[in-house]
Amino acid sequence: MAVLKNQKWERFCQEIANGKTGDEAYVLAGYKENRHNASRLKTSETIAKRVDEILGKAANKVGISIERVLSELALIGFANMADYMRAGGDGDPYLDFSKLTRAQAAALAEVTVEDFKEGRGKTVRDVRRIKFKLADKRAALIDIGRHLGMFKDKIEVSGAVGIYDATKLQHLSDAEITTFAAILARLTQESSSSVNDSGGNSAAGGSKD
Repeated sequence: MAVLKNQKWERFCQEIANGKTGDEAYVLAGYKENRHNASRLKTSETIAKRVDEILGKAANKVGISIERVLSELALIGFANMADYMRAGGDGDPYLDFSKLTRAQAAALAEVTVEDFKEGRGKTVRDVRRIKFKLADKRAALIDIGRHLGMFKDKIEVSGAVGIYDATKLQHLSDAEITTFAAILARLTQESSSSVNDSGGNSAAGGSKD
């Protein structure tokens, strides 16, 4: 697909490809703000194909592929703290980056080196404190799982819970996820029991006739 003849549509596509929302892209393309029209234009088949084409060309230009992105996410998602630490003779851990590979380094989000003096007078000594932080493993694993179709973006449960957005799971703590899972299991069980009770009552009513 070549550049769209409609200049506003082309600008809209370029802005969407650059990460703008539909509303923002609509205004930047030269239209007056209108959320409904922006949403309708964004879902147009012509627009969607053009945006995919722009993103595809940009990705190819810098050598980005689905396989490469998944590989990078895997380095984060399956990183292990043991790859960066060793245990001394007394069993206490210490950092050891001497054999750090490029793949292991890809999972590092932050490394901080702090030099300071500790103690006073004759007891003063130089101290170096090194801290490191791994990138968000949970977010990486969720992204991988979603690409592989392991998760659904929407979980529909009958009752008061309604529709739950699974993308919010990455923002929950382990305790919150455990609580949500327990509630979901209870609601599912109650829903199943309700169906069984309803079926039993129906059968009893039929026997009376």
